[in-house]
Amino acid sequence: MDGASTALICLVGTFILIALAMVASAIRIVREYERLVVFRLGNCIGSKGPGVVLLIPFIDRAVSVDLREQVREIPHQTAITKDNAGISIDFIWYYKILDPVESVLQVGNFEAAAQGMATTTLRAVIGGIQLDDVLAEREHINNMLRTRLDEVTERWGVKVTNVEIREIIPPREIQEAMNRQMSAERERRALVTESTGQKEAAINVAEGQKQSAILKAEGEKQSAILQAEGARQAQVLRADGYAEALKRIFAVANTIDQKTMTLQYFETLKELGSTPSTKYIFPMEFTSMLQNFVRGSVKDTSGDEA
Repeated sequence: MDGASTALICLVGTFILIALAMVASAIRIVREYERLVVFRLGNCIGSKGPGVVLLIPFIDRAVSVDLREQVREIPHQTAITKDNAGISIDFIWYYKILDPVESVLQVGNFEAAAQGMATTTLRAVIGGIQLDDVLAEREHINNMLRTRLDEVTERWGVKVTNVEIREIIPPREIQEAMNRQMSAERERRALVTESTGQKEAAINVAEGQKQSAILKAEGEKQSAILQAEGARQAQVLRADGYAEALKRIFAVANTIDQKTMTLQYFETLKELGSTPSTKYIFPMEFTSMLQNFVRGSVKDTSGDEA
């Protein structure tokens, strides 16, 4: 093989490699979350994708744009509040490209421009707020930052979706004053909690004593009622017993005849005579005679008067 053949083979190989490179550069595979902004001879012909995109070699130039939501961190920035207090703040912000063509045409270096714009906006927002409000109203500051950033980035085809302040570092003397204030507030809350507890304990004790006194009085009342009821029932039962006994005595007395009474009379005289004391015994017949004599005297006296 002579030199001419070798040169021809090298030329053909070079041509094939160039052709393959041109084909590879002409065929672009665009993923779902990407778009290609195509410039043809310097003129933007729009965005392409997703899928397979064919470009004209040496004529078309493509710029890839990521449509996913992105997050960027703004490092600690020193800002002066409305009351002239210097604080250090860092935050993160989220954005999403809505118009890939505008994001390429309207800004040259979006990352640098966005970071500079974010720091400037932060200082402008903090400069119009008091220090106490900066420390207490983070959500309000987040919304203000997001609104102002979104107003600027809207013309770039970018949407700011969220802004979050991560850390606010006030000056050392303010931190010490805040720590003293927090300690005083904790002590105040502790005293209030302790006094409230003592108050509730005293109320509970008094309520318990009140309930105890009420229950004790109620118990004594019920006890007195039960005792009175028991005494009344006992008296009723005793009266019923006496009445029953009298009924039985009367019933037995009705069954006793004259002979039995005479025997009982003799037994009584016998018991009386057995004692050593002096006694005068009048038979029952003598008393009957006296009664008749008294009655006759009364009749004679009445007759004479007549």
